[in-house]
Amino acid sequence: MPLVLEPLRASDLPEICAIEREAFTAPWSARLYERELQNRLAHYFVLREENGTRRILGYAGVSFLVDEAHLMTIAVRKEERGRGYGELLLTHAIATAAARGVDQMTLEVRMSNTVAQALYRKYGFAIVGRRKRYYVDPPEDALLMTVTGLTQPGYQARFAALRQALAARLGAQLTVAEGA
Repeated sequence: MPLVLEPLRASDLPEICAIEREAFTAPWSARLYERELQNRLAHYFVLREENGTRRILGYAGVSFLVDEAHLMTIAVRKEERGRGYGELLLTHAIATAAARGVDQMTLEVRMSNTVAQALYRKYGFAIVGRRKRYYVDPPEDALLMTVTGLTQPGYQARFAALRQALAARLGAQLTVAEGA
């Protein structure tokens, strides 16, 4: 199936918010996403299937600080999970950060979300802290995970190999639209 990564647009918000409600117990509102779309330090993008429907499969957002990227959100439609789309979104976020010369990325993840933690570890993220009661519905601590060296040759070589394996697994033609 042809896939395309493209920038998140305001017209995508109804579909994004539907996925948001599926994925999170305390989903972000369309209004919050509208504010984020105006934030010059934020970069949000969607993954669409290009089979005529242009349905959004998932999305992610990264906020760029001085010398660090922060993965703000990442989600995939419930019925599409386990197919590598979340990994594809993560790799695009990492590649975007490295292309901007940012050497470190951080994120928070629920303590109970071991599937996501395994994916993040695969890409070099390590637990560097814990945020007590970070999540409120239901209450749960978050693990703070960080990866450094995104622009370094060693990381880039490992990252390229992981992306190549993912591309082979997906077996899909991927297009990255300008600005994604």
